[in-house]
Amino acid sequence: MPGILRQLSGLGGCTNPVRLAGHRTEHRLNTTTGEIGPALRRLNSTDLPAGDLLVRCGNRRTTRCPACAETYRRDTFHLITAGLRGGKGTPEQVTTHPRVFATFTAPSFGPVHNRPGPRPCRCGARHTPDDPALGTPLNPDRYDYESAVLWNAHAGMLWRRFTIHLRREIAHHAGLTQRELPHRARVSFAKVAEYQKRGAVHFHAVIRLDGPAGGETAPPHWATPELLTDAIRAAASRALVPGPVLDGRTHTFAFGPQLDIRTIHGPDFPDGQALTDRAVAAYIAKYATKGAETATGTLDRRLRFVAELATMNLPAHAERLIRTAWALGARKDLEHLRLRAWAHMLGFRGHFSTKTRRYSTTLGALRTARAEWRRLQAAIARGDDPHPVDGPDEKTTLVLAHWTYTGTGLTPTEQWLSASLADLTAPEGDSAR
Repeated sequence: MPGILRQLSGLGGCTNPVRLAGHRTEHRLNTTTGEIGPALRRLNSTDLPAGDLLVRCGNRRTTRCPACAETYRRDTFHLITAGLRGGKGTPEQVTTHPRVFATFTAPSFGPVHNRPGPRPCRCGARHTPDDPALGTPLNPDRYDYESAVLWNAHAGMLWRRFTIHLRREIAHHAGLTQRELPHRARVSFAKVAEYQKRGAVHFHAVIRLDGPAGGETAPPHWATPELLTDAIRAAASRALVPGPVLDGRTHTFAFGPQLDIRTIHGPDFPDGQALTDRAVAAYIAKYATKGAETATGTLDRRLRFVAELATMNLPAHAERLIRTAWALGARKDLEHLRLRAWAHMLGFRGHFSTKTRRYSTTLGALRTARAEWRRLQAAIARGDDPHPVDGPDEKTTLVLAHWTYTGTGLTPTEQWLSASLADLTAPEGDSAR
């Protein structure tokens, strides 16, 4: 029992781990002669209490694994914060660079219920903030479901087109040529995608103007938040992505007219929250773990057959978006969009969070640091010296491993024990929730 509890506690609360069978052996390697020495450590899945090696699923969706999603959210928070405050390899002088928080929305595909609060909606009713009618069309038969799905499918390409225009606009506002701009300034950003209640994707982004070497160099004298704001507005209005021609109708995709740009440490969020570094990072990280299922009540996993929808109790608006994506996915001229594979995402197939290379650290670097910390803690628990002078390192250790996938999830007993661990480690009052 203590052994299985230790193995489950290493999952950090993951409820859907990957099960692997196999072995891992570490040998001392003589880098001069190439001679392989005796085994230093052995790990065999048959010797583990669970009978398998259990590895966290790493799913970023809150609906799939709250524990792994929380880890992803915290990592995203630190990644965004490092690009705003410095730290984790990013110089602290980035706090003096022009920085804005921008929100890019989708165009209208038809009127929807969109006014919660005491004021009546355009339908005449007063909606509560949790009213399921919010975001649904006033007239579903006249709502442009086809364009809504295709917008989501082209949103990633539209963002890329915007970044190209942004660099052009910055050069234009600074009186430079496009070839000169990389030698004077660099645009760094981090963005996250969020679904509106109507099922359309929009983007939140932190956009920063640096010197030519990124955050390590100061931006030129002409780089101001005002110039960056004007360039973003101009670039957003010029970004266009030509879409397919379906049944004689030409589709062209652009951002909606609602573009919100705020200087960080400037005006507050609409809810009165101060627009500080921490608030912006928390706001973006919150949406990094959410998908279409959170906003619209759609699925959080792929469909194999559209007939599966008949057994699911989905909102009518979300189901119609999925069926539209499935039907469009059958067209040969749209097969490059892979709409059936991404029907559960209402057509959107891009990354939920992206950043430029020089914005800040990476998720991989944060995970590596966490894995190293756990290795040191495990060494201390075994009574080993965590920093041996002549101990094995990456250059003198040969690792031989072979693992095979055996399944996913916990057995009923493991689930009960994992839930017991969660109750024991939760703060007072959390277990009741």
